[in-house]
Amino acid sequence: MCRSRLENFADTGVNVMLRKIAVKAASKPLVEITQDGETLSIKTSTSVRTTHITFTVGQEFNEATVDGRPCTSFPRWETDSKISCEQTLQKGEGPKTSWTRELTNEGKLILTMRADDTICTRVYERQ
Repeated sequence: MCRSRLENFADTGVNVMLRKIAVKAASKPLVEITQDGETLSIKTSTSVRTTHITFTVGQEFNEATVDGRPCTSFPRWETDSKISCEQTLQKGEGPKTSWTRELTNEGKLILTMRADDTICTRVYERQ
């Protein structure tokens, strides 16, 4: 079954106004990734906002969910080209969330996000 982005966002617990903004902003994001050893920096820019996270693989770090809830994240290498990250809310309740980022041999970045049983996959092409 194919679902709309708005339906998928509803499963994540994000409020309706943020869902509408996110769907509009997500049409053409620019993602910049830099790596220095085990430390990665990921900057995502859209027409609505820019987010920037820096983390070291194998070490917990603090970030925020799409709707601003603080969470603790733990990234780890699955393969030499794929990172997975489990996220835990610091307060309150919400869906269990995680993401993976994988670089393919063709130079594509595959981002997979999960919120409980809802999975969203996005493929980015290098400019």
